[in-house]
Amino acid sequence: MIHASLLLLMVPREGGNATLVFAIQMVAIFGIFYLLLIRPQQKEARKHAEMVAALKKGDEVVTTGGIIGTVVHVEDDKITLKSAESRMYVERSRIARVTSAKAEVS
Repeated sequence: MIHASLLLLMVPREGGNATLVFAIQMVAIFGIFYLLLIRPQQKEARKHAEMVAALKKGDEVVTTGGIIGTVVHVEDDKITLKSAESRMYVERSRIARVTSAKAEVS
């Protein structure tokens, strides 16, 4: 009895278009990947780019390497950080987060 019902499940349906079903499945899989993986990464990248573009003198930042420092000078693609008694150049894109944003004192 069980074998007969399994054989009925294995018989291909007549009139069904396998190509259409496959295409719908591929579109659904791409949609799921877009919503779960691609879109959130794009939002994070946009948010990081806005944060890096808004850096100004006096902001306390953490680099991707773990260096904590204060922004001393901002140029096009590099930033001068003061950390303890040293100053260093860091690429703008290597800033991981801003810990506190202070207004620039003139």
